Amino acid sequence: MSFVPADPGYAQRVRESFARQGAMRTLGASLDVVSPGHVVIVLRHKAELSQQHGFMHAGMLTAALDSACGFAAFSLMPADASVLSVEFKVNLLAPAQGPWLRCEGRVIKAGRTISVVEGRALQHDGGGPERLVATMTATMMTVQGRPDVRG
Repeated sequence: MSFVPADPGYAQRVRESFARQGAMRTLGASLDVVSPGHVVIVLRHKAELSQQHGFMHAGMLTAALDSACGFAAFSLMPADASVLSVEFKVNLLAPAQGPWLRCEGRVIKAGRTISVVEGRALQHDGGGPERLVATMTATMMTVQGRPDVRG
């Protein structure tokens, strides 16, 4: 799908908002791709983010997918708006081991107030093909008149 962002400065606005997000900083996640309606967040697998068997904890992966979906929707919103997750559903398809995970959010339907976004988490080992480890379907809300900045 091809979208036209409401704000021509969307990419910088998304990157600045991501930089203010303490949760992604705590996870060591980085924003890799920003385009209209599409965002990729990269996350390195590390022991601090794992569960008792050494796999990436589902909560950590879900947080990164939620952010990817939220920022994908945010990229299409007006400059004076902010984004909030309304709901999401995660399907955990395989244990996430890394060493790298790529969390992708792609807008399916961009509405004035509600947007529907699909997320995918792919395990990447640097050599072979990526492996799909989780999917997300998310509903994001546009909050008008509340710019995404901290005062």
